[in-house]
Amino acid sequence: MQLDLTGKTALVTGSTQGIGAAIATALARSGARVAVNGRKGGTTEEAAQRLRDEVAGADVVPVAADVASEEGARQLVEQLPHVDVLVNNLGIFGAQPALEITDDEWRRYFEVNVLSAVRLTRSYLPGMVERGWGRVQYIASDSAVVTPAEMIHYGMSKTALLAASRGFAKEAAGTGVTVNSVLAGPTHTEGVEKFVYELVDQDLPWERAQREFMQLHRPQSLIQRLIEPEEIANMVVYLSSPLSSATTGGALRVDGGYVDSILP
Repeated sequence: MQLDLTGKTALVTGSTQGIGAAIATALARSGARVAVNGRKGGTTEEAAQRLRDEVAGADVVPVAADVASEEGARQLVEQLPHVDVLVNNLGIFGAQPALEITDDEWRRYFEVNVLSAVRLTRSYLPGMVERGWGRVQYIASDSAVVTPAEMIHYGMSKTALLAASRGFAKEAAGTGVTVNSVLAGPTHTEGVEKFVYELVDQDLPWERAQREFMQLHRPQSLIQRLIEPEEIANMVVYLSSPLSSATTGGALRVDGGYVDSILP
């Protein structure tokens, strides 16, 4: 398959590192003009330059804005008014006992993980519909359907993304615009390494710590390893391409078989 996104502008929120950076890189390799987003100008520019260095000839635009706020989302749209591919990747996570999660934390997880995506969809979807082509994606998680006991506020926010995704797909029905969610499984990022060491012995070497984490906390995984960010990016690039035109309203899994279901 040739996944050619030449002439398309893609925005990946929270893309200065981790899964977001891998997605931005993969989209650039496919020919898209890629907007890299982070909260701080210096960090965002550094991430954009790393992408330019990695992908020869890449057209990369750094867009610094805190999209977890209404004002930040407005600033981003002002800087980047035209988007063909919107990848709502921004998200926070962390372990916390269920009965110790405060009201403020519940609100923060909903604001960052859900409303940031909803606001940008609301801003960019009308233009996509008017042009008759567009791709909106939500980077969700296996936690959307297998709520983790150690972070139910995070699981709640990812479940909400599935509902928002399906609803906006219905809003875009028949327009040539598709809206989907990607359920990422346990993925190897710097943040996840820190999370793993919150749950297992911090003195263990990484490979052993990873195995223990999977055995104790993610035993359902069929691949029994953390997923690499590039593996998530591969699915996102496909869903961003013209070849995915009949896939919409879906929740597609890149979870290593973690979710115990035969359905997508």
